[in-house]
Amino acid sequence: MARTARKVLLGREIDAMLRRARTTQAEAGKLIGVSQSRIAAAIAGTGNLTAEALEALARKLGISDEDYIRILLDLQEDSHRRGFWNSGYRRAYIEELRLLVDLENVADRLRETGAEIVPGLLQHPSYIRALHEPFQPDPGDPDAVTVEDYVQARTARQQILFKRGAPEFHAILSESCLRRTYGGDGVMLDQLGHLIELSHRPNIQLQVMPFTHQAPGAGMEDRYILVRVPSPGTAGDLEMVVVEAQGEIRYIDDKPAVGIRDRIFNRLAMTALGPADSRQFMEHLVRGLRSRPTVHRQP
Repeated sequence: MARTARKVLLGREIDAMLRRARTTQAEAGKLIGVSQSRIAAAIAGTGNLTAEALEALARKLGISDEDYIRILLDLQEDSHRRGFWNSGYRRAYIEELRLLVDLENVADRLRETGAEIVPGLLQHPSYIRALHEPFQPDPGDPDAVTVEDYVQARTARQQILFKRGAPEFHAILSESCLRRTYGGDGVMLDQLGHLIELSHRPNIQLQVMPFTHQAPGAGMEDRYILVRVPSPGTAGDLEMVVVEAQGEIRYIDDKPAVGIRDRIFNRLAMTALGPADSRQFMEHLVRGLRSRPTVHRQP
């Protein structure tokens, strides 16, 4: 069973309930007549308990707060209907990415680094198209995910930055990802202009790490996102690192591992240009592109 944001949050609440009651997973299972593995899967977010079993567990653990029980039952009701990820542009989200897309929708803070490629939430449509055009699907396959599906899927993700109650988004961009050309100078002009426009939004903070700045230790060479989701109950905020590599996405919620990435990000933020200087840096790159004899734009 695929993990969703609701399942992950519910699992944290179940784990917190057991810890407070000093009850093991095996003991919890016996209380409601399910196996220890069923409880473990619910805590991991890979399985689920029925609404009846969940409410019975809460009450047998001594919880009488009706508002809290309602929170648990709301989390138990997964909002994704069957086939949600397999229709329309959502087909473009590979299975490993779907949890991140789900978490982004409920996060209150997102922090990300961009080394060779501009982070997905900041990409202009023409830049997205240029990234995917080299991998055109087989025209004879009617079920293949098209380039336009990828563009629509990514721009749909980006809407979280503009919604009411949008999360704080903080990105540190290597100079390399601003200079690495995809699709020609016209596409890069679109992308840089898009970044400059986004940098004026109150919930978005963009910093540039120039080649001339010595990044403190490791950090900029990795692709990772620090996600914070506010707790709907009593388990405390969910803080997770999502690490992206070629063909692999890892979700890490181990506190020491998250703490290490958090400290690295903070050190990078102290070393990179501030938001105003970063905007001036990108404006300088735009002027450089516009000064070229010809700027080829994608149709």
